[in-house]
Amino acid sequence: MPIDRAAVDRPDVVAEVSAAFAAYEKALVDEDLDELDRWFWTDPRVVRFGIREVQYGPDAIAAWRRHMPPVGHDRTLRNTVVTAFGDDLAIVVTEFGRPGSAIVGRQSQTWARLDDGWRIVHAHVSTVPDVEVEWAGSPPAAQDSDA
Repeated sequence: MPIDRAAVDRPDVVAEVSAAFAAYEKALVDEDLDELDRWFWTDPRVVRFGIREVQYGPDAIAAWRRHMPPVGHDRTLRNTVVTAFGDDLAIVVTEFGRPGSAIVGRQSQTWARLDDGWRIVHAHVSTVPDVEVEWAGSPPAAQDSDA
């Protein structure tokens, strides 16, 4: 079934997912591990591809978080884009970094509205030296943030 173009980026859905992503990001920099766990789908099919690691299932994601160092409050976001498809699915992409760092981080998350609210059902994080990034175009409706 083709996507109903009128259902793409409905403002109410984008606002809901943006709020969920902001709460997730706050929990990440505050190292609120229980809150971070809450944002991930509690199903063995949830996947998180990290910079040098892979987790399959919510227990693996939670365990990984508990042995990694904190992300820290100096993390900055830029070019965050939320794209919603209908009422129940959205993609969030963002770039992240730290002041003075030559590394660009890239993060993408697939969010789904489930019975218990919006949850991350897939996440992917990568980094690359800034000098290796080839920039083309500009993100649509990107919202810079220093969250």
